[in-house]
Amino acid sequence: MKSRILILVTVCFLVSCTKSTKINETSVVIDTTGTAVFKPADFEEQIVYNRAIEAVIWGMPAVNSELLHESLLKAKGDYNQIIFWSGLISSKNQTLTPNPDVIYINPLYDTRQGPVVLEIPPVEGVSSLTGSLDDGWQTAIEDLGPAGFDKGKGGKYLILPPNYKDVPPIGYIPLQSSTYTGFAILRSNLTDGSPNDIKRAVEYGKKVKIYPLSEADNPPPTAFVDLIDVPFSNTIPYNVHFFEVLNQFVQREPWLTRDLAMLDQLKTIGIEKGKIFQADARRQEILNAAIKDAHHWIDSKYEKIFTPPFYEGTNWALPASQDVVKAIMSNYLAPNLYPVDERAISYSMAYFSAKKLGTGQYYLMTIKDKDGQEFNGSKLYKLHLPAKVPIKLYWSVTAYDRETHALILGMKYSSRASTTPGLQKNADGSVDIYFGATAPAGKESNWVPTDPKRKFELLARFYGPEKGFFDKVWKMGDAEEVK
Repeated sequence: MKSRILILVTVCFLVSCTKSTKINETSVVIDTTGTAVFKPADFEEQIVYNRAIEAVIWGMPAVNSELLHESLLKAKGDYNQIIFWSGLISSKNQTLTPNPDVIYINPLYDTRQGPVVLEIPPVEGVSSLTGSLDDGWQTAIEDLGPAGFDKGKGGKYLILPPNYKDVPPIGYIPLQSSTYTGFAILRSNLTDGSPNDIKRAVEYGKKVKIYPLSEADNPPPTAFVDLIDVPFSNTIPYNVHFFEVLNQFVQREPWLTRDLAMLDQLKTIGIEKGKIFQADARRQEILNAAIKDAHHWIDSKYEKIFTPPFYEGTNWALPASQDVVKAIMSNYLAPNLYPVDERAISYSMAYFSAKKLGTGQYYLMTIKDKDGQEFNGSKLYKLHLPAKVPIKLYWSVTAYDRETHALILGMKYSSRASTTPGLQKNADGSVDIYFGATAPAGKESNWVPTDPKRKFELLARFYGPEKGFFDKVWKMGDAEEVK
């Protein structure tokens, strides 16, 4: 293995003023590839750098969650309101791996003033919701809707603040949140994707209500914020803003026993409850260097979460390790298990978790084709889905930008689904979907456009998966390059 040759360079920053010139020096190491590598001036800076990396890894799901609220504020909304999209989302939605084949209904709750009621409507004909309520750490508190606690009958869920001691009133389904704030990700499901179907799903989704328990005798109208034409993002900022957002979360939320070891870690980088987060120019330089390196580390580990594959001999896998799934479903109470590193990898590319993954939905993701090569947006690929997918609701396959894990910018649509109007089926009922910069002749209805200058990844969703899906009597192969 060849060792790297490091060259020590002194970089001078000149700050001019009317009477004198001040010179600040800091050391930078440049490797043989020309990449700048952070070099601390002393051991204290090394500690700050190291602990900043650990803060990024530990805080990923919290920052991811906090960014949802930050974007909501920019859209003139706030907690205890519901954000929704009155149509199928476009790439204006730059959240992490969103679903472009449902109507999103997302309540965001804040229990600092007391318990909050979340009303879920009962199933009405083909109208249903699939989703879960997550705390600020994106740990599922409970699943909602037909695959959740209410089993499709609907109900009044009562979200309780941390350390709530009073006896909940009768007639509610009490749910204890470990944080003051959090959210529900609800999908109002489609059947055929027609304009009338979309309208139905929107109207049904808007029957969800959220309001304070203190006003339950005369609930105020729920505020709905429509984001269909509003840019909205929670992609991870790999710069000092990450730490600013993490500080906001730490200032508001209680410390959990499992995380007390992070108190001094965060204090070292300037995040301490009850104090203002401040970082001078040099501290910002260190934090920016640390989060860039944390990003590189997370991305280098990303490929490993696709092992083992769901289908033997393919590249399809659940984009979360079994330890992460086990930890989330047990509310991190499983003994000898706190997979912080693997959790960071999953939440760097997705948000939301389910209490009982596989009941309402299941996800398979891939970043490589049948030949083991990463997907290139300039090439054309074909994915074959055999007939009779073992699901109750629908399936979909979406292409995301490999770097941002968001919808590919500028595309007129991002996925194909069993609910896509005009989707072509083969004579045996199977479906072929194409991904590439240009549609193959006669296959436009089954084509998902990609950016020829960027890499992409694929996420397959299965809503209402049946036993045959997990028994793997139905198997989906890898996407193949069309040469």
